[in-house]
Amino acid sequence: MARRPQGGAAWTVGPDHLILNVRLTPKSSRDLIEGTGLLADGRAVLKARVRAVPEAGKANAAMVRLIAGALDVAPAKIIVESGATGRVKSLRIAGEAETLARRLAALVSPAP
Repeated sequence: MARRPQGGAAWTVGPDHLILNVRLTPKSSRDLIEGTGLLADGRAVLKARVRAVPEAGKANAAMVRLIAGALDVAPAKIIVESGATGRVKSLRIAGEAETLARRLAALVSPAP
C-alpha cells in the first residue's frame, strides 16, 4: 500500500520503490534540482533543469542521471513510468523507499 508523506510531497512511498513526480525543463544553462513546486492542478512536483535537449530521450536520460546522483542510487534503478515526452513525468525509483524519501526531503528542504 503506497502512502504519501506529510505536506503534499512530490513523491509517494511504496513497499520497495518510490514514485516521484518531476517537472523537467530541458535546454537549461545547467543541470539543477530547484526544489518543489505545485502544478496548476495542485499536484506537487520536484522541479529539475537539465542542459540536454528534448530529443531522442536525451533530456530524460540527463534527468535520470541528475536524480540518481542526488539520491545516491544507480541510474538503472530509475524508470520513467509516464510523461516521457512531456514536461511532467512520473519516475519509479527502486530501493528502500523510506531512505529515498528521507534523502528527497533533505534535498528539497531549505538550508537553515
